[in-house]
Amino acid sequence: MKPDEDSARGLAQVEGYLLWNAEVEEARRRAGRFTEQLPWLTTAQREDVERVYVGDRVELCRESLTRIADRAVELRGEYTERYERLRARCVAVSALTVGAVSGTCTALTLISR
Repeated sequence: MKPDEDSARGLAQVEGYLLWNAEVEEARRRAGRFTEQLPWLTTAQREDVERVYVGDRVELCRESLTRIADRAVELRGEYTERYERLRARCVAVSALTVGAVSGTCTALTLISR
């Protein structure tokens, strides 16, 4: 693997790590805001509710990201297939056009003699 590819992959991993940590931190903030609306909870109950809330939110995010990643892979396959077909058509049309132009030029040369 090339150094540029290694660097790009490493940067993507760091970016993913930072984005995931930001999502977990956002879940914690939301859990805190949620439990603030329940002033009758004891400290232990508040911590339990926040822990469950964060866990649920993180699991939901993980499932969403997995679905998005799976769909991205599907789309990449579909678009690659479409691109290959389009490229084959363009090459075929180009070859036919070159052949037709060459044939026409040859015929005109032979007729003009």
